[in-house]
Amino acid sequence: MSEIKNFKMYINGEWVESSSGKKIETLNPETNKVWATVPEASEVDVDKAVKAAQDAFNGSWSNLHPKERAKFLRNIADQLRTNAEHLGKIETIDTGKLFKEIKTQASYIAEYYDYYAGLADKVEGTVVPIDKPNMQVTTTRIPIGVIAAIIPWNSQMLLTAVKLAPALAMGNTVVIKASELAPVTLLEFAKLIESAGLPKGVVNVITGLGEPCGKALTTHDLVEKIAFTGGPETARHIVKNSAENLSQVSLELGGKSPVVLFNDADQENALNGITAGIFAASGQSCIAGSRLYIQSKIYNEFLDKLVKKAEGIKLGSPMDPDTQMGPLNSFKQLENIEKNIKATVEQGGKIRCGGKRSSISNEGYYFPATIIECENHNLPTAENELFGPVLSVMKFENEEEAINQMNDNQYGLSSGIYTTNLGRAMRVSKAVRAGIVFVNTYRLISPSAPFGGIKDSGYGKEAGIESIKEYTRIKTTWFNSSEDPMDDPFTMG
Repeated sequence: MSEIKNFKMYINGEWVESSSGKKIETLNPETNKVWATVPEASEVDVDKAVKAAQDAFNGSWSNLHPKERAKFLRNIADQLRTNAEHLGKIETIDTGKLFKEIKTQASYIAEYYDYYAGLADKVEGTVVPIDKPNMQVTTTRIPIGVIAAIIPWNSQMLLTAVKLAPALAMGNTVVIKASELAPVTLLEFAKLIESAGLPKGVVNVITGLGEPCGKALTTHDLVEKIAFTGGPETARHIVKNSAENLSQVSLELGGKSPVVLFNDADQENALNGITAGIFAASGQSCIAGSRLYIQSKIYNEFLDKLVKKAEGIKLGSPMDPDTQMGPLNSFKQLENIEKNIKATVEQGGKIRCGGKRSSISNEGYYFPATIIECENHNLPTAENELFGPVLSVMKFENEEEAINQMNDNQYGLSSGIYTTNLGRAMRVSKAVRAGIVFVNTYRLISPSAPFGGIKDSGYGKEAGIESIKEYTRIKTTWFNSSEDPMDDPFTMG
């Protein structure tokens, strides 16, 4: 048995244990064995981290020239590129995601820090055309203060970058809470923060449970903004917690993203896009295209092709370069997927491939690519976010029906459209109620492309030019340019 590694939190530029001495064990999803421990932060630890961030904010960081802050962001980018392979290995062990994908993503995430470094000195104020004589009124954007960034276990580097990079660029300081399901990656990332030379307290990384760590962080009176990515249930608690400190909140939540395939689509392109959308990362993506609507004329033909492609997906060790799908992150996910599939079959769903726990390992959380035909798109697998490689397939007749079915869900994060008809693509993309629409492609990201949803998928945008403004507040300043004194307010005219 390999030695269990022990990690520490990063608070105020120092590596510390929990004040209570408690630890959290983190499992390797491939083996279902403990491979590392991290501190279980208490309310005392959270308070130290937030106060360290507040001291750093009040110190030089918020007043540092944007070009100087940009240099630190570029240092982080350099560290990510240099250490991409190391971070990839750590994240693969801790989450079960494929190493060949993660190491590439870690390097690409550096682009986000470079992007916001370039924007740091581009956010400008305004001169207001005021309706008062001899008054000059200006607006400036100022940093918010201490930001609480709460990161889920999947896509940690990306979901940290879209919060941390704009926050730092605008002069805020940050306390990052890592997910207890896979916390080690962010502690390794904290080492890169330290190597990048950021002043003490500007970035702090803590590990802990929702109670007391998460609650203490989101209710702390010095936290001015909460940036959360995760599930709707946790989000509701966070919104309630934010009432304690009246903090600003942005939420990037779950999805049950619909994908529609019209008769005229390029089928080979659609096969690749749909496969990437639901089976890449074992379906453990908030934008996973997990509801597929196929037009009736090509329904049987295309579904047969898709089933054949899904059956050929190779499960295996996430470190193996030939593996196409690794394990799920946790046993809880595995159980939830099995429960929903069972209920769907009982209600008339038809399993075309997969559907049962894989036998390739008695220890890891392996589940094969699964496709289920559903006459009713309100069946459990078609309605609920499963965070796994399960695709629910439905038939439709015309464009109006497709739009209605795509919009008939509580979520509104992502969506996909496959058609060679440009007019149809424009009509459907306009009509679908989702924050992101992919046309003849899927599962792409860019620092310059805003990311975020509507309905129960949350509010606020991450990435893109506009998102940097969400880490500022507007200050209005009035200048009296008259040489005459103000009128006596108590003199009656």
